[in-house]
Amino acid sequence: MSAAQKLSKKMTWHELLDIQTVEKRHYGKAGKPSKDDLPQRLSYRVTGIVIPIDSEISAQSIRCGRFVLATNVLDSERLSADRALREYKAQQDVERGFRFLKDPFFFASSVFLKSPKRVAALGMIMSLCLLVYNLGQRQLRQALAQKAQAIPDQLGKPTASPTLRWVFQCFMAVHLVVFQGVQQVVNLTDERQHILQFFSEACRRYYLLLTPDS
Repeated sequence: MSAAQKLSKKMTWHELLDIQTVEKRHYGKAGKPSKDDLPQRLSYRVTGIVIPIDSEISAQSIRCGRFVLATNVLDSERLSADRALREYKAQQDVERGFRFLKDPFFFASSVFLKSPKRVAALGMIMSLCLLVYNLGQRQLRQALAQKAQAIPDQLGKPTASPTLRWVFQCFMAVHLVVFQGVQQVVNLTDERQHILQFFSEACRRYYLLLTPDS
């Protein structure tokens, strides 16, 4: 009971009331014991009622229920408070895209450019690459949602919202081999063929799963 009382003192927005210790007797055989039977052991459990502290919860709600945003768009018809909040929360998608561009796998840091014009051109090319990447990822996720399907993620668990980067990594071991004039795609496992069915016919044709005329 003392442990429950200590726990109640540590709780910020709730408290424990009506704390009681309930004794339970354990006998050596099943069924209802007789008056002469003695318990082999005793166990105890603590019960109580969790009661919210309304004053603390209300104070915290007032404190955390405000989200301050500053903007230089003063026209409320053009940018309402709800839209401003949605636009602000949507920034994480843009920031995630720029984090993708700055990733070492993009090799942008290995390109040396001498003039600001070339830097701007590289930035434009990278932005177009990010656009194509996001469109491909969106198409894949929409295809999975329409067919109520999933593909394995990095841990082998099914996911309906994979990243296109992970799909790229899955296909790194796939190679095109030309032997005696015949083209063959190697390492195209059943799992990779399962992923390809959610892409366009042009993509499946690229991996020789469809003939050029199909």
